[in-house]
Amino acid sequence: MAIEAGLRPRARGLGWLPWIALAAVWFATLQVRPMLDPDEGRYAEIPREMVASGDWLTPRLDDLKYFEKPPLQYWATAAVYSVFGLSEWTSRLWTVGLAFACLPMVFGWTTRLYGRNAGLAALVTLAVSPYFGVLGHLNLLDAGFTFWLSGAVFAFTLAQSAPVGDPAERRWMLAAWVAAALAILSKGIVVGVLAGVTLIVYTLVERDARPWRRLHLSVGLPLFLLVAAPWFIAVSVRNPDFPEFFFVHEHFARFLTTVHQRVEPVWFFLPLLLLGVLPWVASVVGACRKGWVEAGPTREFKPLKFLVIFAGVTLVFFSASGSKLAPYILPMFPPLAAIVGAYVAEQQKFLQRAASIGAAIIVTFCVALLIYSARRNSFVPQEALAWSAAAIVAVLAAVVVTWRRPLPGAFGAAFVTAAAGVLAWQCVLSAFAIVPPAHSARDLVAAARPWVHPQTALFSVGQYRETISPYLQRTLTLVDFEGELQFGLHAEPGKQMATPADFVARWNSSTDAVAFFGPSEWDAYRRRGLPGRVIAADNKTIAVSRL
Repeated sequence: MAIEAGLRPRARGLGWLPWIALAAVWFATLQVRPMLDPDEGRYAEIPREMVASGDWLTPRLDDLKYFEKPPLQYWATAAVYSVFGLSEWTSRLWTVGLAFACLPMVFGWTTRLYGRNAGLAALVTLAVSPYFGVLGHLNLLDAGFTFWLSGAVFAFTLAQSAPVGDPAERRWMLAAWVAAALAILSKGIVVGVLAGVTLIVYTLVERDARPWRRLHLSVGLPLFLLVAAPWFIAVSVRNPDFPEFFFVHEHFARFLTTVHQRVEPVWFFLPLLLLGVLPWVASVVGACRKGWVEAGPTREFKPLKFLVIFAGVTLVFFSASGSKLAPYILPMFPPLAAIVGAYVAEQQKFLQRAASIGAAIIVTFCVALLIYSARRNSFVPQEALAWSAAAIVAVLAAVVVTWRRPLPGAFGAAFVTAAAGVLAWQCVLSAFAIVPPAHSARDLVAAARPWVHPQTALFSVGQYRETISPYLQRTLTLVDFEGELQFGLHAEPGKQMATPADFVARWNSSTDAVAFFGPSEWDAYRRRGLPGRVIAADNKTIAVSRL
């Protein structure tokens, strides 16, 4: 297909080699960084429990029902665990892999419609984004969701840009339906809101209802339901409490109320958006303005205008929500990169500006992190210095290359710039993971592991630290804590919960137990005379053995 030609680099017969090299750089630190609290621990643990229990239908966290999100990422990660076991790289492979796939997807889409120079510029635009570079390397649901939702949007625009009745129209439209279904299985029904509202706004602005007549509903909708619906039906049959919690509590209540206690001001995402586009901030406004008025490659449809509307709808929707978290607007970035790529395709010094501004941002982040460590901890870890130095060297190399070859069409310079941005943000993440205070329980668990045996009773008192369970590969009995496990605790009362009195009785009568306390909780129990030996500690957790 033509899109495959767009994805295949033409540079002195190098073929796929530049993409392989970029992939190697993208995955370079997958195993190096510890799982970070809380999200990386949570999304590593749920698939671990699927494999351990053999139940791939009902997601569980700490052996409690966990219905906050659909299962696609859990299934994929559990499948990887089944082959390669649990580790940092296997826990991240699905989400980080799909984040990487956004790069060739953006390059291919932009190249197909606007030429190779535009495709290379779009690739660099996305790769050097601080926001995309960081979130794309974390084990979150948002990167996978972004890939499938962006895939649905890009496929839809390709279908609408094809000649009416052309076989390509049908192929791309069906691909869009499948991608939308996989996006729903990644994060939920918000897909329908973002895509549906975008299409409605486009129709009203353009006064053009033709896209609705080209949706291929008779085949697309059944295909969508065939992919998306079976799990929702099956999990609802097995768990009658699922529909109300998932659809009402996790979607409508999350948007309309502050029940999730993630309250932020309406402008919360604007600084994050600015940070994400900072290396290409000089181009993004002009690109969106041009995208809004461009005629499009065909008379039937204006793909850049559709992408501008999608980005705007995404920003407005999540800004209006009663629950806000930093990764929510990630789906904006692949479409924005494509818009910018099409705009700067012939600009003489785009690569030079992107590399230079990106380098300034990286240097600023690294220096700020090292100063923070020196002031807070009175020292700077040697590894953090090494990672920061590596980040700075990578981006300075890109600056040197792009000063010699500043054009977006300079194939080698574009890939070097993209690779430098990708590597630099991984280095910053790796330095951040090392600088105290602790962001992961990996070292804590390593110190406590000699006291944990297969029969050891495990408790978590006053907290539930998500990275403990995947590193121990065990679940914990909760004491005086509910948090995000509240639904599961109430759905199965007593299953993983002990009252403080029960805990004290079981602890005192045990000869083999380990408890993970919050610091204030351990101080309170210690003052009351609870026996035990501190075997490991960091700023968040104190591990105590009954032995």
